[in-house]
Amino acid sequence: MASIGDVAKRAGVSLGTASRAINGNPAVSPQLRERVLAAAAELDYRPNALARALRSSRTHSLGLIVPDVTNPFFGELAKQIEQVAAGMGHTVMLANSNDDPKAEAEYIKVLVGRQVDGLLIVPSEETRQLPHEPKVPMVVVDRPIRGYPLVASDHRGGAIAAVQHLVSLGHRRIGCIAGPRHLSVARERYEGYRSVAAPIYREHGIDFAGDTIITRFDYDCGYEAAVRLLERPDRPTAIFASSDQQAIGAMRAAADMDLKVPDDVSIIGFDAISLAKLVTPRLTTVAQPIAAIADIAVRTVLRLRQENGKMERHRLPTLLQPANSTGPAASNVVALKKEL
Repeated sequence: MASIGDVAKRAGVSLGTASRAINGNPAVSPQLRERVLAAAAELDYRPNALARALRSSRTHSLGLIVPDVTNPFFGELAKQIEQVAAGMGHTVMLANSNDDPKAEAEYIKVLVGRQVDGLLIVPSEETRQLPHEPKVPMVVVDRPIRGYPLVASDHRGGAIAAVQHLVSLGHRRIGCIAGPRHLSVARERYEGYRSVAAPIYREHGIDFAGDTIITRFDYDCGYEAAVRLLERPDRPTAIFASSDQQAIGAMRAAADMDLKVPDDVSIIGFDAISLAKLVTPRLTTVAQPIAAIADIAVRTVLRLRQENGKMERHRLPTLLQPANSTGPAASNVVALKKEL
């Protein structure tokens, strides 16, 4: 295996000059750097990453902790973070906490012990604060932790856009499959739904709370919640699901109950996971800007490495993506109590 000394000899420069050229020192002229890099390529030279890390106190690596790597949203987020980090010369170490705060805390210790340059974390559902402050810069993604920079979508605004879309199609009784109340993301999406739907329900004298079911974000829970909403004689004409997984579960429930989507019931989701484009009918959903979230999160944590930045909180706008799972309100459903 070629050494830095071999590269220096091949390029006809000193050992120090070869080292500075390979590490991008601006004091080395472009012509000289090109000569050294050409020599390194000819010899198939690979810098010793560990030795370079010890010299610079940097490993050019980031730690990423997600609560559920099987969740399509978190899988796509991890992919985008890895791509952004790679473009900035960093690798990513991925850890899956399984939504367990104890496992999450242990992974933080492990990643800090491996001397990552920064941490990116999507907290577990139960995490409100960390038991110990990490000794590296940390940015929180999607779900806030007090005292740390946050990069997230405007969940409330996205929910408002979703429910307003249903209202524009003539729906007045809009059921909600909400996420766990202790999770800030779920609360924000429910608040967006409520801000639009509650006034309509009050206007028509309908019990607002009765059309909301609180459950987890997964497919099975979406299925079960939709069955409960749709088996009623005065069932909603539309359902706002707080995640695409819930929405796809709801679509399956409607099919099993011989209800057509959107002819009998419109269904809208949230997240724009890749599966939303593959189900039939194609799911209307609210897209989170995952690529932008990843870009800002990586740049923020690396900036914190260089300087003590201010407490940044980024709320990025979502985008409504109308598709085939929503349509005009079904006329054959008794939707409004006032009309009975």
